[in-house]
Amino acid sequence: MAISIALAGKPNSGKSTFFKAATLANVEIANYPFTTIDANHGVGYVRTPCPCRELKLDCGNCRDGARFVPIEMIDVAGLVPDAHKGRGLGNEFLDNLRQAKAIIHVIDASGGTDIEGNPVAVGSHDPLGDIEFLAHEITMWMAGILNRNWERLSRKVNAEGLKIEETIAAQLEGAGITEAHVRTILSRMRLPRDKPQVWTKEQIIELSDMLRVESKPLIIAANKIDIASQENIERLVEKGAIPVSGATEVVLRLADKSGAIKYIPGDADFVESPNLSGPQREALSKIRLLLKKNGGTGIQKCINETVFKLLELIVVYPVEDENRFTDKKGTILPDAFIMKKGSTPKDLAFMIHTDIGKSFLHAVDARTKMRLGEKHELKNGDIVKIVSVK
Repeated sequence: MAISIALAGKPNSGKSTFFKAATLANVEIANYPFTTIDANHGVGYVRTPCPCRELKLDCGNCRDGARFVPIEMIDVAGLVPDAHKGRGLGNEFLDNLRQAKAIIHVIDASGGTDIEGNPVAVGSHDPLGDIEFLAHEITMWMAGILNRNWERLSRKVNAEGLKIEETIAAQLEGAGITEAHVRTILSRMRLPRDKPQVWTKEQIIELSDMLRVESKPLIIAANKIDIASQENIERLVEKGAIPVSGATEVVLRLADKSGAIKYIPGDADFVESPNLSGPQREALSKIRLLLKKNGGTGIQKCINETVFKLLELIVVYPVEDENRFTDKKGTILPDAFIMKKGSTPKDLAFMIHTDIGKSFLHAVDARTKMRLGEKHELKNGDIVKIVSVK
């Protein structure tokens, strides 16, 4: 499970509720800033159609044809403006973002918390003002690291003949920046690589901002739509936000767990148990209206868009028997691997085991029985048998 997604935003925006909704982990949820002091780690899931339905098989690893593939979710401490200068919990949140491949920025769409995360009357704060500051804080944090040492670093580059890409990546390694990230961004910027001493602070901020976008793509979750005004929701959607109700998803997940309803995360409806009480049915009818209006609670949509659109990942199913689509024990479609778009069968072989990767011969497309070479580009939903000398 190498994919990590961070939930970030100001305190009290509903990050911990989103986290619980995605993972069903027991986390503290309260109406005051800094409920989350240390990052919570849990297992969330990306939803994808399971190939077993198309193959007219029953794999036992999906729910009604919906396959849920595990990813790591990180609920980081709340962020306040000027955190990069040490305000609030300071730079602790940034350390927790280091391993994340992408960020879901959770915003309180109801306007019930001010920019610091303090509770205020619902609707009295404009949530659109919360959109920019997270990206700004991460950018300024990176720029601060570079600017603090820039004079010394630029002298070192000139005196020792070091590559500027290598030097910047080493400084920002703690932010999850690689040399490849730096090389990509410098190719887009017209900065003299051999004269870093002439780069201005503004150019370093621009460089940091582009590195943030490249290394930490971000999606906006407009949370608390169950209490937000329609006007706020529509304005946030215009800015690209996904409408979300973490609280509603928690209720549905727990009700499904108890057997009161049948609910598959990501669905826009659910099936009620016949023995529910009148008040239970009434409460569920209100939830059903919210689901139909918004196409679901938005939690699964946020995770899926982060994995499949922002990060451009695919799901591939390795099998050992390409005719029965099973492993050696006869389990149908036992594993689902999340891989980067453009990955090859040889990449998959290394993911399964280093020895299998090293001894890779070829692969077989289990659907078509066609032989696949090591440079073949895998597609989302492929079922693949790896042939190796091991």
